[in-house]
Amino acid sequence: MNKADQYMERDIKNILENGYIDENPRPKYADGVPAHTYSVNHVCRTYDLSKGEFPICSLRRIAWKTGIKEIFTIYQRPTNSISEMEKMGVTWWKDWDIGDGTIGQRYGATVKRYDLINKLIDDIKKDPYGRRKVVSLWQENDLRETAGLAPCAYNTIWNVRGKYLDMVLIQRSGDMLTASGAGGVNEVQYAALLIMIARYTGYKPGVFTHFVANEQIYDRHINQAKEMLKRVKNLKNSDTQSKPMLKLNPEKTNFYDMTIEDFSMENYDPIVPQLKLELGI
Repeated sequence: MNKADQYMERDIKNILENGYIDENPRPKYADGVPAHTYSVNHVCRTYDLSKGEFPICSLRRIAWKTGIKEIFTIYQRPTNSISEMEKMGVTWWKDWDIGDGTIGQRYGATVKRYDLINKLIDDIKKDPYGRRKVVSLWQENDLRETAGLAPCAYNTIWNVRGKYLDMVLIQRSGDMLTASGAGGVNEVQYAALLIMIARYTGYKPGVFTHFVANEQIYDRHINQAKEMLKRVKNLKNSDTQSKPMLKLNPEKTNFYDMTIEDFSMENYDPIVPQLKLELGI
């Protein structure tokens, strides 16, 4: 079991044993039934990429390439246009169309409006030990300007530590089995962002920490959560000890020139079959 798998086991057990059910949830399933969740507050996970601790779960297959492509749509070629995101290989935003073909003044649109990623890069280069390297997608004016899903993973904090660049991701809310959990899409994509920015600014990727203020298992995901615990047991009884690692083409140093073809995932052998997880929209 890799570190993400160990965290996933811990966090599933915590929610199943200690989680509280919400009331009057906003999300609904496709059939119109309210999508209730069992939640815990204040979940934190830390990985040291310099020690080979890349956050990807092997208890089910993670769409890591699509996750990284979404990072491109937010930070590299920032957009809120659903058609543009689909051209870039990200197809899961259709249900959040606010009626004009966009997801509203959110995510990439916010990064573009305030030039957030270029300001971060300049700050790392000019004042590496400064403590104000905060990139926030939570801009009150943007949230009020249009409808749209409020950013879930919304804040990153960056720190230089010698030859390493460290980063904290703060997430207000997370669907644990689908995206926000240990080694899920959110951790994969932001660890990839750390690798990309570190390469561009001349540092090595260091510690990646993910804090989720409220992490949930949907009521229609309980059986899948229990299945993942069964898979944990099988992994513990196995002699296989894989250590997955995301690799970035060493020839690529310009953040804006990096493509999905420049990434490869080594030693990743997820358990099959894939689990079906119904979304709350």
